[in-house]
This record gives sequence, structure tokens and C-alpha cells, in this order.
Amino acid sequence: MKNSKDYSPKIEKLFKALRKEAGPASPPRYNDPVEAVVYAFVSAFTTEANAGKICRRIRDHFVDMNDLRVSRQEEILEVFGDASEAASASAQALIKTLNAVFEKYDKVNLLPLTAEGKRQARKELDEIAGITPFVAAYTFLTALGGHAIPLTDKMAAYLREHKLVHPDATVPEIESFLERHISAADAYTFYALLRAETEGGVKPARTKAASRPTAKYAKKKKTTKKKTPKK
Repeated sequence: MKNSKDYSPKIEKLFKALRKEAGPASPPRYNDPVEAVVYAFVSAFTTEANAGKICRRIRDHFVDMNDLRVSRQEEILEVFGDASEAASASAQALIKTLNAVFEKYDKVNLLPLTAEGKRQARKELDEIAGITPFVAAYTFLTALGGHAIPLTDKMAAYLREHKLVHPDATVPEIESFLERHISAADAYTFYALLRAETEGGVKPARTKAASRPTAKYAKKKKTTKKKTPKK
């Protein structure tokens, strides 16, 4: 990113102010990285508070991840309760991603990535067809314990508008810049606090990590895989 040295002190000041007000945040727990993928696709087009509600509806409506994979985009949007262009793009990319996961692993889960080294796991995540940079970064950070700072478009816009990064910096450039200045141990806290700031200042709780709604799929009855999309 251009003039990164000029922006480093600003990021440090921002993080200090956010952390002083809210304290550290703990990442959610996922039974399977694919659950983080689903949550990230949802939270990419809405607020975190609303994403939690949508994920609960996903859990209640679909039998399991495979059922979600073979569902029509229209059905998924109905469960989302949002037919916006951004929601439609997320639904389409989610279906493509889950199908790519199924094609590679013959099941809709990403547990094999937990046995890989961090660098290899990130590489394999990035190579999944349909996955977006935000979803890959969020999954790597929360479900695989990697060093990443995922940015929604709104978060990137906030940083530009407040002159905390170069105005012409791309999202990948901003993420790379932030990862050089925010340690792996602080990455989730920075992400959570910055996101909360851009979504109205509702700070994440200081309590221990909580499981995301999608994790409850693991408690549902196992069903036979469906290999063809619903009509």
C-alpha cells in the first residue's frame, strides 16, 4: 500500500482507542471450517447481528450442509429474507463454493484443512471455486487459527473515509498492510472491534467464545448425500 509508513501510527491509534473502550474479543467456535464459510457468506452482505439471525434460519430450514448445497438460489434467498443484489451474489457464490467442496472431498466439510499446516490450509481455501477473499480470510482466522484480517467492503470504506489507509488502496492491499501491523494474537479482536465500529458502534462482548448457530448442524441426524440440485 502506498505511503504505508504514514498510516501505521493511525492504525495503532485506532486499535488502541477501540480496545480501550471494549476490550479483547474471542473468536467463535466452529465444529467444521465449512460452518465458518456459510457464516461469512451471510455476514458479507449484512451486519453481524443480522447474520446471526439468518444463520439460525438456515439451520432451522435446511437438514444439513448437503441440503443447503443442493438447494436453489431462490430458496436460499427466501431463507435469507433478503433479495438484494449483494445477498443474491452471496447465495450464488455459497452454492458454488459448497459444490466445489463436495467435488474435492466427496462431502460437504472442510475438516481435512485442520490437519494441514497454516500456509497450505490457506492456499487450499483460496483455491476453492466460488470462495471470496473475505470468506477465505474469515474462515482462516476463525476456524483454522490463521493470521488474517478479513474486511467487508463497508470496513474498507470506513478506513478510507477516515483517512486511516491510502484512499486508492485496494482491499487486498489494506488487508496485507493490516496483517503487518496487527499481530496474529490481536487479529480477531481488531476485526471484531473495527467491524462493530462500522456497524453502529455495538461492541462485541468480552465473554468467552461462543459457537455460531451453524455449528448445530453437527447435532442433526445424518442423511444420505444428494448429488443433484433440487428442481
